[in-house]
Amino acid sequence: MSHEPSAAPAPLLNTPLHGLHAELGARMVPFAGYSMPVQYPAGLMAEHQHTRSAAGLFDVSHMGQLRLVGPDAAAAFESLMPVDVIDLPAGKQRYGLLLNDEGGIIDDLMFFNRDVANGGDIFVIVNGACKAGDIAYIQTKIGQRCDVIPMPQMALLALQGPQAVTALQRLAPGVEKLLFMTGGRFTVAGCECFLTRSGYTGEDGFEISVHAAQADTLARALLAEPEVKPVGLGARNSLRLEAGLCLYGHDIDTTTTPIEASLNWAIQKVRRTGGARAGGFPGADKILAQLADPASLSRKRVALVAKARVPVREPAVLENMDGQVVGQVTSGLLSPTLNQPIALAYVHPDYAVVGTELFAMVRGKPVPMHVSPTPFVPTRYHRG
Repeated sequence: MSHEPSAAPAPLLNTPLHGLHAELGARMVPFAGYSMPVQYPAGLMAEHQHTRSAAGLFDVSHMGQLRLVGPDAAAAFESLMPVDVIDLPAGKQRYGLLLNDEGGIIDDLMFFNRDVANGGDIFVIVNGACKAGDIAYIQTKIGQRCDVIPMPQMALLALQGPQAVTALQRLAPGVEKLLFMTGGRFTVAGCECFLTRSGYTGEDGFEISVHAAQADTLARALLAEPEVKPVGLGARNSLRLEAGLCLYGHDIDTTTTPIEASLNWAIQKVRRTGGARAGGFPGADKILAQLADPASLSRKRVALVAKARVPVREPAVLENMDGQVVGQVTSGLLSPTLNQPIALAYVHPDYAVVGTELFAMVRGKPVPMHVSPTPFVPTRYHRG
């Protein structure tokens, strides 16, 4: 009798809020190796609208958190990304892109300078599905130059929406003084937290890092505030798409460069050709060449809107007037706010101009869409 190992999938991991999700009646789905709430009994539409009008609480504890420590940490981290890490002031957060040698995107991430120059650290948040690979990659590439310290003991909550600050400042006075992409250490409902005024919904709000042992206490305290309701991954996806934000593994991946992905804005001048610290990141020659000559691209990420209420989902193909395939949808849904289909897609650069009409093929029928600016729904970040 053979005892061959069966290729059973790894058991799903639970976040520290698993018991709370069950108590709240969440519908759980596998996501990034975790059992995660896709929606609560109120449903995706109600949760989406509540985040837009009041405040939604999201469990994003599947995300990876790590610290980079040491005098060379900023310069070391900058060697992996096309962004300015060295000049990021203490107390500020920035969006980053981890690249491979072909200039492909290994992951997109957020990093925060917690006064690394004076013995603090660079606090990094990476995507859940990528975290093991990201941490290994960072360790391999720069582990000799700084300490790379994963933080699996930490949970992460996101409180998002126009009334997020109203609810949070009752529990943590002073948070209202923070501006978008800044943060600090606060005690929230007796829990020691590091929080930033940021998120991935297009709304004002906060991301709160807290020890796993205190996550349930913190979540219950936030949900006890009258403005706050729990929101699942379903509405998180529809909110980020309305904000025109990329989802790793859908709209960006190792086959896409930052320029193809229309993320030029994430590359600061100092790292571009002619900048003080130009290049020096993986795939720099290719990326800087694409930046200098947009005509060299074979495809570009665009935003699309349809007038007909036919949801257009990935991986729908896009055709031009003549029925030639010129692109493909990477994220798409019926926008709860606009009540129109919206999508992100890659198209041949000839079709990337705002206003260009394309046809998404849905069950063999063409749905007319036009290239649109982003965000689809205006963002409301608190910039002061």
